[in-house]
Amino acid sequence: MCGPAGSGKSTVARELEAKGMTRLSFDREAWRRGIHVMPLPTDVHEEIERELRDRLVALVEAGADVVLDFSFWSRRSRLAYRDLLRPLGVVPETIYLATPRAIALERMQARGHEHADDYALAVDLAAEYFDHFEPPTADEGPLTVLGAAGPQ
Repeated sequence: MCGPAGSGKSTVARELEAKGMTRLSFDREAWRRGIHVMPLPTDVHEEIERELRDRLVALVEAGADVVLDFSFWSRRSRLAYRDLLRPLGVVPETIYLATPRAIALERMQARGHEHADDYALAVDLAAEYFDHFEPPTADEGPLTVLGAAGPQ
């Protein structure tokens, strides 16, 4: 999954999970640890990322299909995971949620902060995240773009 906060990543990732994929999520892992405020401190983010990377590799080696419910806000972060999976014979597909800015920010404001997929961010921080998001391009690898009306 790939998209800024409020784009709908967790909704789509849960749908894929319901169809049999294993979902790995920073937000869910932070919530499990009792962390209910975002963004995560750098050391906690790095620790969670190491654990999720290890789980990802173990799951892939076991033959599981995995959906990463991460923002993957930068090209660099997406390519790092492609590099991680390449030696395992996996070519990941990026599913990009191309949600309009106004909709994503509206969704962030409406969040109730009641569960792991419902983290709230301050409006200015959510806007900053959206504005600094680097949309994926087809030259990165297999790409599916989903917008408000579905596949594009």
